Amino acid sequence: MVQLLRYILAAILFAGTAQAASLPSTDATTTYHRVDVDGLGIFYREAGPKDAPTIVLLHGFPSSSREFETLIPLLATRYHLIAPDYPGFGQSDSPPPSAYSYTFDHLATTIDDLLSSLKIKDYTLYLHDYGAPVGFRIILAHPERLHALIIQNGNIYRAGLGPKWHRIAEYWADPKAHPEVVDAFMSFNATEQRHIAGTTHPDRYNPDTWTDEFAHLSQPGQRVIQSDLLYDYRTNVASYPKWQAWLRAHKPRTLVVWGRNDPSFIAAGASAYKSDLPNAEIYLLDAGHFALDEKTDEIARLILDFMARHPG
Repeated sequence: MVQLLRYILAAILFAGTAQAASLPSTDATTTYHRVDVDGLGIFYREAGPKDAPTIVLLHGFPSSSREFETLIPLLATRYHLIAPDYPGFGQSDSPPPSAYSYTFDHLATTIDDLLSSLKIKDYTLYLHDYGAPVGFRIILAHPERLHALIIQNGNIYRAGLGPKWHRIAEYWADPKAHPEVVDAFMSFNATEQRHIAGTTHPDRYNPDTWTDEFAHLSQPGQRVIQSDLLYDYRTNVASYPKWQAWLRAHKPRTLVVWGRNDPSFIAAGASAYKSDLPNAEIYLLDAGHFALDEKTDEIARLILDFMARHPG
């Protein structure tokens, strides 16, 4: 009953604020950093008061912490934000695979070491896309540090894998026989469609986003880096049962905000969290994979409401 009342309250809140003034926002505290972590230059954005509860924002493929650029100022009025770029992404170093093993285990270790170096040991995790497998590895390494979970199109259920994953599974079975899977995965069309597929408001999408992402993917060495990670993604699917079991056992406070028109991680992946977290708050938004591209205000309101009810 309490959960139902919360959903009703949230619905009233959104109905009543549809024409309301914009959320409070601040860019005044946003800073940009590059630090050495395990011999690598790792870039991260930081914002908000450092003595406030921390939210760590973990980005998806093929983006970077830049994907949170519009969300960060809306949360920075009340929370401390850390948004890193993984090795091989954004402004962080992209060493060749001969110098850095591009696996999700390794990405998680690097980001975990970054958080430890910043002395951040109590946090809420925002997990998008690749952020889910990175984040769940960090959670299982330090479960005592997790305050709450915010999941946005971050899949850990087979039910959430869209049709394209059948072709990717063929690549996992025999990578050398399916170079066309990597070609498609890193193509300009795929990079664009990750943003605009499923949207009913294409005019809300900044084309600089996917042209910049494609420019990054086109840099020397990126094909090998990203194909290594795509191949290693099979370890994430194999880890789904372990992560689900952890959720069932620990039942962390969880908010799921999901672009329901995402063709890659379909809406069933959002609903599946209920099977392990009956008290999870789940919202399916009329958006695609990068829901923040058009639903920043809605997502920020949901996060602020959720966090206010679960203070750190």
